[in-house]
Amino acid sequence: MTTILVTGGTGTLGRLVTERLRADGHEVRVLSRHSEPYAVDLREGGSGLDAALAGVDTVVHCATTQLGGDERSAANLIAAARRAGASHLVYISIVGVDRVPLGYYRPKFAVEKLVEESGIGWTVLRATQFHDLVVQVLRALAKLPVLVLPAHACDQPVEVAEVADRLAELAQGAPAGRAPDVGGPEVRTFESLARAYLGATGRRRAVVNLPLAGKTYRAFRAGGHLAPEHAVGKGTFEEYLAGRFGRGEDGRRG
Repeated sequence: MTTILVTGGTGTLGRLVTERLRADGHEVRVLSRHSEPYAVDLREGGSGLDAALAGVDTVVHCATTQLGGDERSAANLIAAARRAGASHLVYISIVGVDRVPLGYYRPKFAVEKLVEESGIGWTVLRATQFHDLVVQVLRALAKLPVLVLPAHACDQPVEVAEVADRLAELAQGAPAGRAPDVGGPEVRTFESLARAYLGATGRRRAVVNLPLAGKTYRAFRAGGHLAPEHAVGKGTFEEYLAGRFGRGEDGRRG
């Protein structure tokens, strides 16, 4: 079996990828800023990163940050992977990073390019938004008495465990280049997702659809972040909500 390094291995996706790879018998090293013995800040690189990669065959890059620095982190990781002689670099990206001009998407697309030009065998998998991210957004919006949504926009949420399964599968295979996208089973309007969330958590809110302006909104409205031709996910948003909020928000109704 191979030695695999998972960056962001304590995160929502990375933790599940790590579990699956270990279950298949691989030696898996988890790299994150606070996870010993490979506690490394990828933005800084350094000798700790070289030590984490020593003897590693495959790198699964799940680490990301809302604070910026993804490109620098990827560049440091790629340089260290080359020095270590790693043969396969797997990166998880987002459907639409090349079509939606969202600030968070731009560095993800840039990292894709770094991976492709790394000189290492590579695989890039794009997925639609995870169910839990949709819930995070809706929870924030539902703090107000009126839940305001972007009109004429949809989403295609996918179960993170299914993405983890696919990413682990790709990590155990030969470099595949751009792998087929992974999308959730249904393209849903934001309003239908919001009403499902409100029902599952027992909240009562008026829902208002508001037309917005700008390139990013137009790209979302046009479905640039969707992959209906790759609706391979099985778990629905309602199934996710039932598993998480069976007794309402934080286990309570009301």
